[in-house]
Amino acid sequence: MKIGAFSEKTGISAYTLRYYEKKGLLHVNYDHAGRRDYQEADIEWVKFIKRLKDTGMLLRDIRHYSDLRYQGDETMRERKELLSEHRKVVLAEQKKWADYLENLDRKITYYETEIEFLGEEYGKKDGTVPKCI
Repeated sequence: MKIGAFSEKTGISAYTLRYYEKKGLLHVNYDHAGRRDYQEADIEWVKFIKRLKDTGMLLRDIRHYSDLRYQGDETMRERKELLSEHRKVVLAEQKKWADYLENLDRKITYYETEIEFLGEEYGKKDGTVPKCI
């Protein structure tokens, strides 16, 4: 399939697809006229590349994973190890964001409590400033 159709199916821009190819993440066949000819099997692979990128895997590591993938099944153990290491990074990021979210929730609860305590007087423009953290 041509790049436009492939882009539409994957939700990834033609520019990004060309970039993935240029960086060696994606191996693309060409037709007799020299146009890119993507395969149906490439759809999930490209989506996986995007997920790795979205979860913070470095491009060089995605490239390494891609090289191993194209070498075949004999690289499965090494690919599994790369993904296992990346999973640790994702879990650490997830914990960090959970901590940030917990902090935001505490702040929101504080404001809700203060607003409820101050009642209707809260927000009047009488020059008083409510206590805030």
